Amino acid sequence: MAMSIAAGAVVSAYANNNPIEGKRFKDQVFAKVAVQKNISYKSSLPAGEKAKSFLMDVYQPENDANKARPLIIWIHGGGFRFGKKTSRGTPIWSKRFAKRGYVCAAINYRLTNRKSMSDRNNLMNACKDAMEDVNSVVAFFKKEYVRFGIDTTKIILAGNSAGGITALQSVFSSISRMGASEGHAFSPADTVVNPNKIVAVINFWGGMFDSTWLKNTNVPFVSVHGLKDRVVPANRTDRGIFGSVIINRYATELKIPNSVHIYDRLGHELQKHFIPFLAGRPAKKRWNKGGDFAGDFLYKQLFEH
Repeated sequence: MAMSIAAGAVVSAYANNNPIEGKRFKDQVFAKVAVQKNISYKSSLPAGEKAKSFLMDVYQPENDANKARPLIIWIHGGGFRFGKKTSRGTPIWSKRFAKRGYVCAAINYRLTNRKSMSDRNNLMNACKDAMEDVNSVVAFFKKEYVRFGIDTTKIILAGNSAGGITALQSVFSSISRMGASEGHAFSPADTVVNPNKIVAVINFWGGMFDSTWLKNTNVPFVSVHGLKDRVVPANRTDRGIFGSVIINRYATELKIPNSVHIYDRLGHELQKHFIPFLAGRPAKKRWNKGGDFAGDFLYKQLFEH
């Protein structure tokens, strides 16, 4: 599907009649973002599930003439137990990337009421549900691509913490492969890796259950992480998750395009002292910088070649 405006072309958006010049996807060339809230991506609800679990907010650059934009699906964090589409940095990144020319979908997904990060079995089951819901989001946009002006050959998964974990597993493994690694017979028994043909992953302080899954496909990914993270350790496996330092180092060995930015003195969510429901101005400033780091990586991988 051809893009109606060439990637990287110089474009202008207007705020108070002042032009913003730059390259689409590389720079923030749009001053304003339009948000459509509480769109359901699930046509029929699974038994016992609430409708709010399948809602999303869609962010688009306002007055954009391009009708075939890349889509970033943003998956929030919260240990698979907490969080929603408006949590933490999700709206920040959605707006920031929409100003570059992307369409961004900040999604809710099913959460668990069981301890997840401290119980491997619960963690796998919670991730499975999240992966299924991401698949539903992709299916929705492949059907509604004209309505939202999306290039379905350029879909990117992005997330922080549990969202980063979900994004990585969705691309480098599959639901049934992931289950089989722990002796679970997850259905459907589909071992196809990256069935949605995702073209890139943004991983903010997430990780992988098995770093050898990187051998399964050659999809570019970018990571941001705090070295003192105790929730998802960046350079250790004692929580049963291979963090950003490990997977990016292994990806380099496998010649998978990747980049990682490590904050040596920071913990989870790029906070000095991780507080799940609070984040001060310094952390939010780092989230913005992390978003720009990831945006620059995407531009080089998807539009400079």
